[in-house]
Amino acid sequence: MGVVHKPFELNNLLNRLTMRYNWQQEDWPNFTYSLSGVEDGIINFSEKLGRAAGVVDALPDHFGQDLMVYVMLTEAIKTSAIEGEYPNRLDVLSSTRKNLGLPYERSSTSSKSAEDLGALMIDLLRTFKEPLCEEKLFEWHRLLLGTAKYLTVGHWRTHNLPMQVISGALGKEKVHFEAPPSANVPQEMARFIEWFNNTAPNGKDEIKKAPFRSALAHLYFETIHPFEDGNGRIGRAIAEKALSQSVGRPVLISLSATIEAEKRLYYNALEHAQRSNDVTPWVEYFVETIVKAQTQAQAQIDFTLKKVRFFD
Repeated sequence: MGVVHKPFELNNLLNRLTMRYNWQQEDWPNFTYSLSGVEDGIINFSEKLGRAAGVVDALPDHFGQDLMVYVMLTEAIKTSAIEGEYPNRLDVLSSTRKNLGLPYERSSTSSKSAEDLGALMIDLLRTFKEPLCEEKLFEWHRLLLGTAKYLTVGHWRTHNLPMQVISGALGKEKVHFEAPPSANVPQEMARFIEWFNNTAPNGKDEIKKAPFRSALAHLYFETIHPFEDGNGRIGRAIAEKALSQSVGRPVLISLSATIEAEKRLYYNALEHAQRSNDVTPWVEYFVETIVKAQTQAQAQIDFTLKKVRFFD
């Protein structure tokens, strides 16, 4: 997700003067919602997840490892593609396999940024049970953008200019919303992290429906947009962490592949969700996206299962 730090057209300025975003409203961040439109999707996700988990657990080790690597590689590549970045696939693959302790082939054009992206995917897998904390978010930010020379990396943003979330090609940018000012970020993120941990399993405000918690977590984080760059990628990692925590095991799906296939829907849903703290439409969109991602993962699992049967 791109950002700009100043308006670039008159309409944008007028929107800023008249729009009251969700974080500017009195009920922020007390989201309201109806789950009546997503109950079937949540049940569908749970059923598909249970079937997938059973199949994966029954696979021989090397097939299960290959499946895990494939899903993480797809997520790494597609989460970058949403932001208009295209890391070398072999570099990310090598990093992922290396960090899993598997044999890997090092590319002659290996880049640190691609290696760090693979490392982030592995860290997300291995630490999904751990509570979220400020330092973990800073660590992920450094893994994503540690080589960037023009950014403050591993810290919340501090600039005084408007933080706007945009999409579109240069010269055809569209502003979707404006995030809270940088001065508000430390307080907002402290509250977000507390909310995330309280809604986790055994938390005092536990949200048991995994896709629903994931939808809220992603929207909440993206609204704050706490970093100068990398918010979309970290926000999607948070969504997957929420899913994995709530189901009690790593969820082998690529949310980013599903989102990237229909980016316009994603940005439109995110933009609409900034107008009110009734987030029902956003939840319906995101739960549907999760179900689609699970369906795609199931297709890959079925393909792997056919390979196993072939070799048997």
